[in-house]
Amino acid sequence: SEFKKYAKRYFGAGFDWRWFKAQGAAESTLEPLAVSHRGARGVMQILPSTYQEIWSEIAAQPHIEEARWNIASGIAYERQLYERWRGRVAEEDRFKFALASYNAGFQGILNARARTRENGRDPTLWSHVAPHAPAETRHYVRRILTLMAPETSVGPRSIHGAS
Repeated sequence: SEFKKYAKRYFGAGFDWRWFKAQGAAESTLEPLAVSHRGARGVMQILPSTYQEIWSEIAAQPHIEEARWNIASGIAYERQLYERWRGRVAEEDRFKFALASYNAGFQGILNARARTRENGRDPTLWSHVAPHAPAETRHYVRRILTLMAPETSVGPRSIHGAS
């Protein structure tokens, strides 16, 4: 599957590709032609501006609705977000912060962390930050965790080959 291929490319062989399939299900119910009210497109609901940034090095950009490129883009973008959280949050929660950022934007989650800190809670833990994140984002992260629940109830404990 495209999820397996690009999870391995961007996160390493030790990462469970089903997290990205769950993310695609949460984003679009895996619908390649889905379009959000904000203009996000495809399986991974990528904004055209983000898609262009990801493919900026390529002269002839692949089409955003082509499922394989949309999935590749979503996973590549998730990797960028995952890297941005390195050293800022508890390692076991880093993927949750990356998922939340995919939904609410990196700045949106930084803002939620600031509110967490103001309330005397630990801004490195998703369980402390989540109440300050947008409701849609809390639901989004919870939905992905729920979709993965038969596999694991905690989430990615460690991502081998991804550090």
